[in-house]
Amino acid sequence: MNSLADECTPFKQEYDACFNAWFSEKYLKGSTTDECASLFKKYQACVKKAIKEKGIDMEQLNKPVLDTPEEKQKPTS
Repeated sequence: MNSLADECTPFKQEYDACFNAWFSEKYLKGSTTDECASLFKKYQACVKKAIKEKGIDMEQLNKPVLDTPEEKQKPTS
């Protein structure tokens, strides 16, 4: 699956590969040291920049909806 922005896809793929290897080879065997944090931060920074450039409202993305009356409302166009 590609990222929100094409320029972020390589960061996502690199992070996904790191995470999948870490999870299956280390985490499931007891190691909880996050070895992919730096890759995640690069990907996250790219996505945040893309969100801003696309004019997506971060407050709306972070707004809690579950267990509120808004959860049952139909989305607006």
